[in-house]
This record gives sequence, structure tokens and C-alpha cells, in this order.
Amino acid sequence: MNKNIKFIWDFRGPDAKKIAEHHCIHLNDYINREKLNLQIVGVEQLNDSHHIAYLVVEENNMQKHRDALKPHRGQIYQD
Repeated sequence: MNKNIKFIWDFRGPDAKKIAEHHCIHLNDYINREKLNLQIVGVEQLNDSHHIAYLVVEENNMQKHRDALKPHRGQIYQD
């Protein structure tokens, strides 16, 4: 079974939530353009001034998408 990787972009400050939500629009555009099998995108609040946007990709395609999207960090995704 193939692992999935969660790419993460960090946004901090008073507008972090809005910026993370807007970043997800671009991630969804990327999903559609690249015709990705997984369509897991979202925003999470870590605290009042720190939100993340994330995209989950399959590990076997991770390097291609990482190079194109340049996430701040990543981790193994567990549903």
C-alpha cells in the first residue's frame, strides 16, 4: 500500500486564515490541472494567529509535486 504525504504551508498573523483559504484555491487549481487522484485539500487552525493550508499527494509522485509546489514542510498523512 502506498503512503500519502501531506504538504503543508504555514501562514501566520491576523490574516493567516484568509491567506490559507486563498492558497487552497490555487491548490485546487493544481489538482485539476494535474488530474491528481487524491483531492484532499484543506485549512487547519493551529492557534489564533497560525493557520496551515495542506494538500495530500501519493508518495510515489511526491518529488514531482514537491518541486512544483514548494511546500514549507510535509509529513506522512494518516486519515
